[in-house]
Amino acid sequence: MSNHPVIIQGGMGVAVSNWKLANAVAKLGQLGVVSGTALDVVMVRRLQDGDIGGHIRRAFDHFPFKKMAERLWEKYFVPGGKTESASYLALPMHTKDGPRESRELQIISNFVEIFLAKEGHSNPVGINYLEKIQTPHLASAYGAMLAGVGYVLMGAGIPMRIPGALDRLAVHETATYPLYVAGAQEGDDNTMTFDPREYMECDLPPLERPYFFPIIASNTLAITMARKANGRVDGFVIEGPTAGGHNAPPRGKLQLNEAGEPLYGERDKVDLAKMRELGLPFWLAGSYGAPEKLREALDEGAAGIQVGTAFAYSEESGMRADFKAEVIRMAKEGTARVFTDRLVSPSGFPFKVAQVAGTISDAEIQSKRPRICDLGYLREAYRTPEGEVAFRCPSEPVSIYLSKGGKEEDTEGRACICNALMATAGHPQIRAGKHLESGVVTSGDEIANLARFLPDGADTYTAEHVVNVLLAGLA
Repeated sequence: MSNHPVIIQGGMGVAVSNWKLANAVAKLGQLGVVSGTALDVVMVRRLQDGDIGGHIRRAFDHFPFKKMAERLWEKYFVPGGKTESASYLALPMHTKDGPRESRELQIISNFVEIFLAKEGHSNPVGINYLEKIQTPHLASAYGAMLAGVGYVLMGAGIPMRIPGALDRLAVHETATYPLYVAGAQEGDDNTMTFDPREYMECDLPPLERPYFFPIIASNTLAITMARKANGRVDGFVIEGPTAGGHNAPPRGKLQLNEAGEPLYGERDKVDLAKMRELGLPFWLAGSYGAPEKLREALDEGAAGIQVGTAFAYSEESGMRADFKAEVIRMAKEGTARVFTDRLVSPSGFPFKVAQVAGTISDAEIQSKRPRICDLGYLREAYRTPEGEVAFRCPSEPVSIYLSKGGKEEDTEGRACICNALMATAGHPQIRAGKHLESGVVTSGDEIANLARFLPDGADTYTAEHVVNVLLAGLA
């Protein structure tokens, strides 16, 4: 059905799908994908850890805007790395219109991740964004395109305006994107604007316009994107509720199981016959990480599968090694479990949390963390009484959230997913020299079946082994 790779490696978490993982998968001829979430903070923390291996410096040397690169390098690079008890420098949180340095960091961090993912081979790589995290979209996509990203994938929302933005960014023209603002009124201008030429230090030829794949969970969204998006949609990833990370909420009246997880039913299943009628390639995701599921997907007319959980625990992924080892141990013992938490994420989307000791899946650990919002990626934009755009987060201090017009019931059960995911990637913030942020492990239901990827007698496996096991379904 397409000339695209049959396996898409999921773009997971914050730096779990890092450049090393995407590079390894792409070298095998499949689609390696990096996570585009919070790449500015990830890059800056890597710089403050001393740029171990010199990889960021190597990418900076290939960045086309030299003055920008050197300015940011001088500000954030710490030779030899910061001391263990020192806090990471805080970045300015994203707003509707800037600030400029924030956009520069978005451009160069996305460039760095894609540049490194593409090194050493000629195959395309992709990047995954969450539509819900809107303020970095334009600058981030431009940075990835400067490095030659081949695919942009986007879920957790309805990215109707992304295709047109990619078209304009490819020719270095001003792109716009509508910011969702709670309480917005008719006549409000909530359009975000990004002009590449305000950041360019030299003329460049047109960039490659990447393929665009929305990640969808309903036929309605697929049809709407195919017919009404403001530019070309090249295919779809159809993600079921057993996939890891943020899930689409169930359709219809909310029902919970005995454990308090949202229940999904027939209305949440995508009609593949209707997908085939659209004539665009699609990949199936959510419990498709098995060779027989690849064969099944192809028999259903899919172009292939997207697999996340299996790659998340491979040696190349950016997840902390101790978390990977613990989850693999539990999978071998048959005790690995995922809980679909409808409250924990400030985004309002159900979030699949693996039950791992020492992480915020432990209610006691979560309850002891003071409410601090200093990364702010999952904040909600809202209209102030004065007509301005401001931001609030249901995981910030309750009194502050209420002072911004938030509802107290929306704060119940919330956690700081931003800081927790950063900790899972090995860059936990430390406060006052002693208070270390705890991590969170998000996985799909396939966590229970990780042992199928372990070679005999081994406790770890590589991305190559995952690909080989999956492709056995085509034999």
